Amino acid sequence: MADPYATLGVARGADDKAIKSAYRKLAKELHPDRNKDNPKAAERFSEVTRAYDLLSDKDKRAQFDRGEIDADGNPANPFAGTGGGFNGGFGGGGFGGGRSGGFRPEDLQGMGQGGFGGGAEGVDLGDLFEGLFGGGGGRSSPFGGGGFGGQQRRQAPPQKGADIAYRLRVSFVDAARRADQRITLADGKTIDLKLPAGVEDGTTMRLKGKGQVGPGGAGDGIVTISVDGHAFFRREGDNVRLDLPITLDEAIVGAKVKVPTVDGPVMLTIKPGTSSGTTMRLGGKGFSKKAGGRGDQLVTLEIDLPDDVAELAKRLEGWQDTRNPRSKLGV
Repeated sequence: MADPYATLGVARGADDKAIKSAYRKLAKELHPDRNKDNPKAAERFSEVTRAYDLLSDKDKRAQFDRGEIDADGNPANPFAGTGGGFNGGFGGGGFGGGRSGGFRPEDLQGMGQGGFGGGAEGVDLGDLFEGLFGGGGGRSSPFGGGGFGGQQRRQAPPQKGADIAYRLRVSFVDAARRADQRITLADGKTIDLKLPAGVEDGTTMRLKGKGQVGPGGAGDGIVTISVDGHAFFRREGDNVRLDLPITLDEAIVGAKVKVPTVDGPVMLTIKPGTSSGTTMRLGGKGFSKKAGGRGDQLVTLEIDLPDDVAELAKRLEGWQDTRNPRSKLGV
């Protein structure tokens, strides 16, 4: 895989928020459900997901930044970062770089001080080459036995199968209540998912071992959640907003009215003389929070007049509100 920072299009010093934002944007653009006729989009989606997995893991990201692992999470090349010691040993004369005679036994003399970067004169070349090339051969020759390319050379671990992308549509109310969701996997099996706290449109879930099978085991299932809108509820952070119509007499004399919430209807007490635009709070009737608990439902009251106001006008005949409710606006 390419550099994970380049894959997500972020700088190496990007914080977690910037990395998460970049991933969500790319995941929405490249999701297979939106690119059914573009197989390259699915490959790119998997690359973006693997890049995010690495950079969102603080330990793996630190290891990658230090050059200890590559972009796929595998140990870095054992030859990388060895510096001038190793390069001098092969290219600058240690093993015959520039000499017509090539490698000669006497060339090994003095490598403790120059060929491999300095140190004590009594360097055990057998141990050194065993560490570099897998060892196993006789120590009388650094290239004996399993030296270069022998049967004991390290092999890359078998690759896992590819991840499989899924999209799960969740209703507004189910997302707010974190109701269990049933999803059908590629193998035809169905499982019930518990939605994570703080779930929102674009949230992803990883299903371990639910991807394609490979020599090194199965990949994962990557579920991207799509939260539907609602006819009258609106989301605002962890809160749910609702505009509630009330009659003029309910606003004037007060009333108890039924209010819909994501958990079902509840009764709300309106005080006498309540103005249109007043917002009331129903605690714990919003979306779940990542830190625990739930947000609230904010209910904004709107006085709704009848289409035919003739009867109301008769009742108000001769009465006038002499206040100027717009005075605070400077008019």
